[in-house]
Amino acid sequence: MSITFLLIAVNVIFYFISTSNKQLLDKTIMWPYYVKRNNEYHRFVTSGFLHADLMHLFFNMFTLYFFGQNVEAVFQIGGLGGTASFIGLYVGGLIAADIPGYFKHQDNYGYRSLGASGAVSGVVFAAVVFSPWSSIYLYGALKISAALYAVLFVVYCMYMDKRGGDNINHNAHLWGALYGLAFTIILIAVLQKGLFGIILEELKRPSLFGR
Repeated sequence: MSITFLLIAVNVIFYFISTSNKQLLDKTIMWPYYVKRNNEYHRFVTSGFLHADLMHLFFNMFTLYFFGQNVEAVFQIGGLGGTASFIGLYVGGLIAADIPGYFKHQDNYGYRSLGASGAVSGVVFAAVVFSPWSSIYLYGALKISAALYAVLFVVYCMYMDKRGGDNINHNAHLWGALYGLAFTIILIAVLQKGLFGIILEELKRPSLFGR
């Protein structure tokens, strides 16, 4: 069974359960104040299966559906650890995305965060490593390359995090994305160094607006 489909199913099920169970939500949401005081480190993972509303859930799962299957297939076919590596990419993205927020807000009782955005960002950036010039349609209309999208994404996250005021943890997107990039490069270096040659050849044929 596809791990991508399984993750989507778990996210959807957990969303509907948590929206009707405030006690469960309070025990699983990322709440740095309680992580520090009660050693509730499970929140780094469980908070990634919570979503604020259906739109939040839809956009994360829609993105995971399109990018996750491709990355999962490359990990399997390319000898990059298959299912274990894909789970490591996803779960590691959840954790990495929450680390900066934890240290920044560990004494802030009122700060909480949730969502799979960090993990999904990591999957997107893993896909960019293997196919940097593939097409991505922003808002379903504007065609750009995956590599250009990655650059714009990082710049946007840094700008919005500095500006603040929208109650969105943009640092989670940024650190999840950087984790996905680093994880994939290290994975290739350890398991399939020969893939670097193929990736470099692909990078030599740029197409900023995608193929």
